[in-house]
Amino acid sequence: MIVCVCHRVSDKTIERAARAGADFDEIQLELGVATQCGKCEGCARALWSECRTSHKMAHLGQELGLGRSIQLVAT
Repeated sequence: MIVCVCHRVSDKTIERAARAGADFDEIQLELGVATQCGKCEGCARALWSECRTSHKMAHLGQELGLGRSIQLVAT
């Protein structure tokens, strides 16, 4: 799915960048996401955040020697 219409950036492209460790500012700089009309910023940030969170949980599971990730709940 295209997230940023102005720069034709897909959800998969944002996911790959987020999982590679890019912060949102880097994604904006490299891909142009949310730098023109700005209407995609909310969706792009949510997608980036979701990918970063799941990536961190996977690493935590590996560090703990678990075969599965654990869900962290904010209170």
